[in-house]
Amino acid sequence: MPGGLGALLILAPLVALLTRVDWAALPALLTSPASLAALGLSLRTSALATVACLIVGVPMALVLARSRVRLVAWLRPFVLLPLVLPPVVAGIALLYTFGRRGLLGGTFEALGLQIAFSTTAVVLAQTFVALPLLVLSLESALRTLGPGYEDVAATLGARPTLVLARVTIPTLLPAVVTGAVLAFARALGEFGATITFAGSLQGVTRTLPLEIYLQRETDPDAAVALSLLLVVVAVAVIGLATRRIFPA
Repeated sequence: MPGGLGALLILAPLVALLTRVDWAALPALLTSPASLAALGLSLRTSALATVACLIVGVPMALVLARSRVRLVAWLRPFVLLPLVLPPVVAGIALLYTFGRRGLLGGTFEALGLQIAFSTTAVVLAQTFVALPLLVLSLESALRTLGPGYEDVAATLGARPTLVLARVTIPTLLPAVVTGAVLAFARALGEFGATITFAGSLQGVTRTLPLEIYLQRETDPDAAVALSLLLVVVAVAVIGLATRRIFPA
């Protein structure tokens, strides 16, 4: 019974959303210029954020899982901090880092680069909140696999780079794919940090969650239609990740 109540808590809002969809007007609502622009921007920025997470997240996970330096253990909570931070707080922290008057923003401004309230800011906000998911997934996989194969390869004379390329990465590949899919899903649904750090400029920073929020006040039917679209995309992404974790 408690399990059934939990399932009801998750499924009932989705069913309620389906009951409010204007199915006759759905194609027109989903193909409006604002909707297509928001969807396209969300997919592009989420893909870029996922690539950024892979570039920096894989090395971070390797260091956290394999390093025996005590300082690394103290750094782990800070790496995972965005998982528990309210997104608005993350957005404020990013704004005071990369904004015009931020810690690093002045330097970027001097170089002619404006980070805050740009598409780059959207990617940074999504990367900030999605990176811990990828790192946590890979670190858990690395600790489960253990260093046995890597130690054997090193004993046989393989250099660290060869061990990484021929042993560590291939064995970690399923976890990398799963972590990337989860990071993409988290980036796709990001709202609080994006609106705080990047604003809501149509075609520039207004992603699909922001478009849904704005349409909620002016056109509820469009907000419901876009919400359904986001749910479908999220279910597809999570279904892909679940299949990688629990193959049939």
